[in-house]
Amino acid sequence: MLSLTILIITYNEEIHLDRCLQSAKSLTDDIVIIDSYSTDRTSEIASAHNCFFIQHQFTSHADQINWALENVKFGGEWIFRLDADEILTNELILEIKAKLPSLNQSITSAFLKRRVYFMGRWIKHGGYYPTWILRVWRRGHAVCEQRYMDEHMQILDGLTIKFKYDFIDNNLNDLHWWIDKHNKYATKETVAIFDERYQFTKFHLVTGKLFGTQLQRKRWIKENVYSRIPKFVRPFLYFVYRYFFRLGFLDGKEGLIWHFLQGFWYRFLIDAKTYQLEKDVQFDYDKLEKFVKDSQGSSA
Repeated sequence: MLSLTILIITYNEEIHLDRCLQSAKSLTDDIVIIDSYSTDRTSEIASAHNCFFIQHQFTSHADQINWALENVKFGGEWIFRLDADEILTNELILEIKAKLPSLNQSITSAFLKRRVYFMGRWIKHGGYYPTWILRVWRRGHAVCEQRYMDEHMQILDGLTIKFKYDFIDNNLNDLHWWIDKHNKYATKETVAIFDERYQFTKFHLVTGKLFGTQLQRKRWIKENVYSRIPKFVRPFLYFVYRYFFRLGFLDGKEGLIWHFLQGFWYRFLIDAKTYQLEKDVQFDYDKLEKFVKDSQGSSA
């Protein structure tokens, strides 16, 4: 028997939620939704699917996830965190049902492969697939790292495994929404950079390791290679690497848009915001603190 609870964080997800829940219920009926006071039909859709639905004020994704882990009584032995714009492949559903109940007690978590679609096209190249993300863990054996941006689950003990099949990230919002979201993300990335520099928080983060997991390797490269390249030069080099050397051009016109915006424009915007903030706070630490507080007030 599959003892699994699916955890979903939502804010105004009526465009995605029904699709997500139909997919999730192929795996389990035990679904918990933590909502950030949505103003659309999110709660109505959750109710129609008989989900456990609770609202909590949003400060960050990490805080929202950890609040749920500390305050919600999960019924399943295992927890699967799923975003509202994600769905499960049939192959992954069958794999989880077959493997999860029989795993040794020493195994406390599982990495899954994320397959991203953009403008209806699978972004298969540019080093973007497969992306391995830890999404399934035994209850009580993981917390979310406290990070302003790009937060991941941290396993407290035990061993991890990898499942073979994919889950799909296919956001249906338009390009205007995507650009606005990444503008907010760039602000949070900038805060993270200054946090590492001035250490005004004591967040416990996943440690970067060259020969660790995919996440640890990416963190190590970002901290020890990318960050050492001059501002405004590194986004260009990163785009060239992804689009030409990692064959991003094979993803067609949608891939060109994706790799340029996500691999160049977004990284360039972070550099620009960092450069501006460095000028603003050089002699005024209060501006830095205000920038941090403003970024924490951003919605999901």
